[in-house]
Amino acid sequence: MTNPLLQLENISLSFKGIKVLRDLSFNVDRGEVCALIGPNGAGKSSLLNIITRVYQANAGEIIFDGKVLSTRSPVKVARQGIGRTFQHNALFSRLTVLENVLAGMTRHSRTTLIEHAIGLPRDRDEVRSFRRRADEIVDMLDLTKFRDVVVSTLPYGVQKRVDLARALVGKPLLLLLDEPLAGMDHAEKRRMAQYIMDANSSLGTTVVLIEHDIGMVMDLAHHVVVLDYGKKVGDGSPKEVRRNPEVISAYLGPSYQEAE
Repeated sequence: MTNPLLQLENISLSFKGIKVLRDLSFNVDRGEVCALIGPNGAGKSSLLNIITRVYQANAGEIIFDGKVLSTRSPVKVARQGIGRTFQHNALFSRLTVLENVLAGMTRHSRTTLIEHAIGLPRDRDEVRSFRRRADEIVDMLDLTKFRDVVVSTLPYGVQKRVDLARALVGKPLLLLLDEPLAGMDHAEKRRMAQYIMDANSSLGTTVVLIEHDIGMVMDLAHHVVVLDYGKKVGDGSPKEVRRNPEVISAYLGPSYQEAE
C-alpha cells in the first residue's frame, strides 16, 4: 500500500501554444527518492516550478501532504514544507556559508520586526534556535571548515553543497533538487549523492530530483519517472524503468540496454 506525500493529477502546461506537459500524473511516496529523467526540454524543471507555484498549470491538480496546492502562494508552499535547489546556484555570493544557510530559515521566522529591532527574548531565542539548526546542517554536509568563508571564493562543488544545506535547514518534508550533480566530477558526484541519501535516510526527507547521470540515478533513486516531450513514458523502480522498451527508445537508447 502506497503512502503518497505528493500527488500529481493530470497536469498540463503550455507556453504560447507549445505543450510543455501533457496530462501528467504520478505519486511520490513519503520517504522515497524519486528521480525525474528525460531529454532536455522534456518539461522536468517546468514541473518543479509548478509544484512550487512559480508556474500555474493550465490543468490538473497537485496535492501535497493531503492539501491542494493550486491556491497557495510560493511562500506558503515553502512554509508548508517544500524546499528546493536550482540548476544554477542562487547563493548570496558575498555572504559566508553560514549566512547563506541561515537564509534558508527566513521563511520560518515568527518574530515581528519590532521584536527583532528591540531584541526581545522571543527574537533572541529564535536566533539561537536558527543558529543551532544551521550548525547541525553545516556539520552534516561537512561544511564546518568553510563555515565563515565567503561562498564566492569556494569551489563549485562546495557551493552546490551549500545550496543543498540552505534547502535542508528548514526541515522540508519534500526536497526538490534540480540537477544537484551537474558540473561535478565523478568523486564530487559520489559525495553529493551520499549527502542526498543521508538526508533521505537520517532526516526522513522525501526527495524529487532531476538528474542526467543515469548511473547515479539508478543507484540513488527508489522510484524513477521518465518524461519525453512533456509526456510520461516510464514510471516505476529503476529496474523496471531501465527495461521499459518505451524508455529505451525515447531516452536511454539501445546501447544502454546492451550494457545491462
